[in-house]
Amino acid sequence: MNKLDSAGHAIHFESQLKPLGETITSDKYSKIFVFADSHTSELCLPLFQEMLGDYTGFDLIETDPGEENKNIDFCVGIWKTLLDFGADRKCLMINLGGGVITDMGGFVASTYKRGIDFINIPTTLLSQVDASVGGKTGIDVDNVKNMVGTFTLPQAVFIETSFLKTLPKRELLSGFAEMIKHGLIADSSYYEDLKKSDYQEITAPAIYRSVEIKNKVVTEDPHEKGLRKILNYGHTIGHAIETYSLINDKKPLTHGEAIAIGMICEGYLSAGNNTLTKVELADISTYILSLYPGYHIKRESFGQLMEFMQSDKKNENGQIMFSLLSKIGSCDINCRVSATDISESMEYYNSLPKQA
Repeated sequence: MNKLDSAGHAIHFESQLKPLGETITSDKYSKIFVFADSHTSELCLPLFQEMLGDYTGFDLIETDPGEENKNIDFCVGIWKTLLDFGADRKCLMINLGGGVITDMGGFVASTYKRGIDFINIPTTLLSQVDASVGGKTGIDVDNVKNMVGTFTLPQAVFIETSFLKTLPKRELLSGFAEMIKHGLIADSSYYEDLKKSDYQEITAPAIYRSVEIKNKVVTEDPHEKGLRKILNYGHTIGHAIETYSLINDKKPLTHGEAIAIGMICEGYLSAGNNTLTKVELADISTYILSLYPGYHIKRESFGQLMEFMQSDKKNENGQIMFSLLSKIGSCDINCRVSATDISESMEYYNSLPKQA
């Protein structure tokens, strides 16, 4: 379980950053930069340095935390900082943090002087099993997630479960939603294993299996022309709800909480528009609701949510496209669904008994 090979680069597991240490102490790079947000700098940077034997041969570029800062204005600031530090095309950016950092850091690196090398060190469960793997970089535009970005592979990804000790329960649960998704779309046995596990005590083998599933999909379809679209299960409606919550709620939903809602809604669509059985739908709904706090999708927000879905980059010819389950462990892509069915799926979610 030391590493996975992924399209020309390695995903290292539990290596204590040893291969990274060998890279950054060589003469390959003119300068080393670590990109992190203020939370990661406080909680994870000391651990990062400890693993590298108190290595200090880098310049730190720090940004504010949060999805709301994953935009072009912050990227301009980072590009200017790189210029101020005299960064040339032979420098290396190490993205240390969650999905916002790996998404935005990868985008900044892939575009600065037409591209510099970068390495992802995800520090949240969500970024370890999802955002840091697959070569997608991106930023948000007008509250639409990841509308501008590139497909650019990192030089390497390092997954260290010790970073997870810095996370609150809510952040662990956010990442766990993506692990559930991986089971639902590709491995029913893995899904059953997750149902028996405790999200607060995630094991390295479970993370490895989740990354293995995603890596297999993105390796076969690196530019999301076909198979990779199955990774969007739960995200068409989930992203819309996440965006709405970020704009309107005093305590916005996390990505995973929104995707959990999306998986239930799109499970409903899978039962009505694909071959998922009602028994399987009930299983998915009951399990997810046993983990995630209740949320009410306001009826008056349905129109705005539909507008967000219409802006989804996966759509074709103005048609909202879904990835829907054919059964637990299998998913079909490019499924067309009516606006009425989408509204009914959200009504279905609202009708379910939820935690207080």
